[in-house]
Amino acid sequence: MRSVKLLLAVLCACVIMPAYAAIRLPQLVSDGMILQRNMKVKIWGWADAGEKVAINFQHKNYYTVADQSGAWKVKLSSMKAGGPYTMELTGKNQIVIHDILIGDVWFCSGQSNMVLPMERVKERYPDEISKANYPQIRNFFVKTEADVTKQHPDLLPGKWIKADPGTVLSFGAASWFFAKQLYQKYHVPIGIINSSVGGTPIEAWISSDGLKNIKPYNDRIIQFGNTTFMDSVMKTLPQPVDPLNTSAYGTDKGLSGSKPWYDTTYIPHNWHRFWLPGYWADQGVKNLNGVVWFRKEINLPVSIQGKAGKLFLGRIIDADQTYLNGQLVGSITYRYPPRRYAVPAGLLKPGKNIIVVRVVNTEDKGGFVPDKRYFLTIAGDTIDLRGDWQYKVGQVFEPAKEKPEFSAQNEPTGLYNTMVAPVINYAIKGMVWYQGESNATRATEYGTLLKALITDRRNKWQQGDMPFIYAQLPNFNEVQYSPAESDWAQLREGQLSALELPNTGMAITIDAGEWNDIHPLNKKTVGERLARAAENVAYGDLEVVSSGPIYHSAKIEGNKIEITFKNTGAGLVAWDGEELSQFAIAGADKKFVWAKTVIKGDKVLVWNDKILAPLYVRYAWADNPDGANLYNKEGLPASPFRTGDK
Repeated sequence: MRSVKLLLAVLCACVIMPAYAAIRLPQLVSDGMILQRNMKVKIWGWADAGEKVAINFQHKNYYTVADQSGAWKVKLSSMKAGGPYTMELTGKNQIVIHDILIGDVWFCSGQSNMVLPMERVKERYPDEISKANYPQIRNFFVKTEADVTKQHPDLLPGKWIKADPGTVLSFGAASWFFAKQLYQKYHVPIGIINSSVGGTPIEAWISSDGLKNIKPYNDRIIQFGNTTFMDSVMKTLPQPVDPLNTSAYGTDKGLSGSKPWYDTTYIPHNWHRFWLPGYWADQGVKNLNGVVWFRKEINLPVSIQGKAGKLFLGRIIDADQTYLNGQLVGSITYRYPPRRYAVPAGLLKPGKNIIVVRVVNTEDKGGFVPDKRYFLTIAGDTIDLRGDWQYKVGQVFEPAKEKPEFSAQNEPTGLYNTMVAPVINYAIKGMVWYQGESNATRATEYGTLLKALITDRRNKWQQGDMPFIYAQLPNFNEVQYSPAESDWAQLREGQLSALELPNTGMAITIDAGEWNDIHPLNKKTVGERLARAAENVAYGDLEVVSSGPIYHSAKIEGNKIEITFKNTGAGLVAWDGEELSQFAIAGADKKFVWAKTVIKGDKVLVWNDKILAPLYVRYAWADNPDGANLYNKEGLPASPFRTGDK
């Protein structure tokens, strides 16, 4: 009986035990962390209400008591760069944190181009990866979580990772090149906190305080407090689906016959010619969303017997299943990742080999993105796969009905609450931002939102006008050879306007994009230009030319307009040695025509003999301003801009 009573007592104690029976730390405060040098640093966590917490670090002792909610916080003395160190925390339990460095911490956030990993650019930068032995550069990747109803106290589980040739593949490429350049110049540990989610708009990253004066976002936030509204939108959330399982749309003939079309014994009938790469809408198949199969036969020599290979199929819109000699070698469910599929040894054979690709497309133009890599490599040899293929339609989808969709990660505050708010206690050197693509259809408001985000972050961190460095969007989409309107140009203008705020720096990347890929691979240029801006703004290296030329002012002189620039460095140049390109001029009617130009010191004189009373100039005002060649002599491109009333 006594043992039963004892057991009941233990169970009761477990039931009434407070949530924080011992010291608990946030995910960021953990082994391998980098703490910000030269400022007082907060260490925080949770425990029992009233629990005493002691911290021993760098031969100093710090004491505090958890408040009634169980939260506690300690502020450490300012420290110089160094390490590794150990920290001991004692309450009702003891925690030891190992391998702590003191250096500079950068909070890097945005959408997919900020988080795009080094793995995606490994073919472009093999030497960078093989030589990435930098244990004092460390990355903490914030896992995706979204919530519009409340702020979360902590991040999802994560850890600090040291950079080496294996781990660096998971680092964001832009943030890696940014951190590496700073480390090599200043020789202090560099910490990256990468909090980014692909396809997300800027308003999702701003707090309710930061959006309270911006309609319609404030009105939307008010709706989130209405439980009836939230219940209704949660009920309409679409169920996750496998893009490659098309049975809900009917039958795929390529999978339903006596033999699947990827079977090596299948004999093709009534297949059509297709030139790869390309989109089927441009090759005789109009307005089709559905499943289209592609096949190609290649002949290989005896020398490939028993050897492994790698299949490169560029990018495919949207999802694919790729077979080689009847065996599935790779599958990706969305359009953006490059198709790079390993071919196991023994699968390839001398003579005829068959490649079959099942492509599923639900919107836009389906097919194979041009100007990408399409080849098979075997033991150093390359077989070009561009050219004649065959195709056959396996399934046609009915037009999709529009459904209301609610996604917290795309709503105002949805990512701030979960992926920013839990970090604001962590002292940082500054912020890096790379985002905008998802706001391009609402470009006119981007300047307001970006300034709101910068102000909001500074208010939350309470570190004054902390450095804020960001990337201007690169060139993207088809080239237009006549002056035209452009959402992307307008959004870049909004990004340019944020330089009005103090301690901001912008990396101009108008030459670092790809017309056919919203995720361009040239992340080294982006990262290093971000670092250059940080060297000037955050580290006070005033001799560093922080960016390319920036529009300053315009003056009308007769039938010409004189444009003055800042950030001209050692002088303005046409980088390719040709005449300046992408300058357009207009009169009161705003009908822009291409202009003649001449460089005069830190100015450019712009005119067109047919425009007698010019009022407006635009430069590189396009989604993809091909040939934009105004640079400074340091090799940095000028930002797109326009003059006059907007």
